[in-house]
Amino acid sequence: MVIGAARQGLALSRFLASKGAQVIVNDQRPDDQLQDEKAALRGFKVEWHAGGHPLHLLEGVDVVFVSGGVPLDLPLLVEAVRRGIPLSNDSQLFMEQVSAPVIGITGSAGKTTTTALVGRMAQADVQPPQQAWVGGNIGNPLIEDLEKIQPHDRVVLELSSFQLELMSNSPQVAAVLNITPNHLDRHKTMEAYTAAKAHIIDFQRSGDVAILNREDSGSWGLRHRIKGKLVTFGFERPSPELDGTYLEEGLIWWQHNGERSALFPASEILLRGEHNRLNVLAACAIALAAGFSVESIRAGVSGFRGVAHRLEYVRTWRGVQWYNDSIATAPERVRAALRAFSEPLVLLLGGRDKHLPWEELAADIRQRVDHVVLFGEAAGKIQQAIGRPAPGERPITITRCERLEEAVLAAAQVAEAGDVVLLSPGCTSFDAFKDFEERGEAYRLWVNQLS
Repeated sequence: MVIGAARQGLALSRFLASKGAQVIVNDQRPDDQLQDEKAALRGFKVEWHAGGHPLHLLEGVDVVFVSGGVPLDLPLLVEAVRRGIPLSNDSQLFMEQVSAPVIGITGSAGKTTTTALVGRMAQADVQPPQQAWVGGNIGNPLIEDLEKIQPHDRVVLELSSFQLELMSNSPQVAAVLNITPNHLDRHKTMEAYTAAKAHIIDFQRSGDVAILNREDSGSWGLRHRIKGKLVTFGFERPSPELDGTYLEEGLIWWQHNGERSALFPASEILLRGEHNRLNVLAACAIALAAGFSVESIRAGVSGFRGVAHRLEYVRTWRGVQWYNDSIATAPERVRAALRAFSEPLVLLLGGRDKHLPWEELAADIRQRVDHVVLFGEAAGKIQQAIGRPAPGERPITITRCERLEEAVLAAAQVAEAGDVVLLSPGCTSFDAFKDFEERGEAYRLWVNQLS
């Protein structure tokens, strides 16, 4: 049984059906909302059960594959565990079967940008007939490419806490970029969230490599769990006994066995914000741990302007620059986005809350943002967190809208030439959109329709 007919579930269903498995696809959405999904599986022998998760579906099932968005406390999954039916997911199956070594990357923030960077470095490093494969939580699930991947290829996987939660295989090269509050609506506690993230290194062997952030307490707190070699990254130079990357004198440096070498000037990084410089330091550390050449690492950074929906420039209209940061689904990510701009800011916030703290972002907003436009389910909670400016604090306006489209129009009314309008929602999109990508694409469309 495959639960969840989104991107991961559909790819896995095609793979399993192609291997002759009897596949049951189960999704909570009603049948009339699954026509595109059914079309994606046309020609494959699968059995559909839509509109809920009745327990009788477990009869005769040997294994249940859980898509990332499906919580493990779903009664059907609880009953499966009670009956001794194993739970798995597409990433676990991929790790069990893949013949090539794998680079895995996780973190509360920055993993998509870092994975994309390491992917570019891998593509620059391979020599035909080698290939570089990039996927997982970013782009396409790689389960359907399993038989094309050869032992000499390179595989780069982005892994979310949802995927790692069920995994009992770790990549040979595994990076934890940071661990800050995120997805507490799913994991409930930081301890459970951290435990899920730690699975990326928990099952490594003595010959494997773990990459940790020296300057993030969540990542650095996992160092006692490492079974192989440790490589680090951070802004400051590491202590002599540590291998790692750092930034000094306008250069990206690599320290190995106490000796240092310059990799390239930091001026070659085209991405906005200090958090993106940290992502580059992480990507360099990962690539060096994986044995990539310095030339390939530099080629991966050169010309890279970021991924879609992450501080993505949309257009300039009436002297106002519009940016799409729809992938920022936690307040901590919005804080990083705010630090990337020096211009006056109009900030669009909202969506469905993930039960994360808003106080630190609220303080940043009161110091840094001129206009806030709120939308979606969490608008009231966010407005309450921001509160009113205290005496002596800079003035700020707050506008509330029901929908993102209205928020775009409201932002267009208050923005002035020289401003930046930034969609950095701090929430999931599930109150109105399928995912952050659909939300970002809608935002792009509405911004480009302004006239």
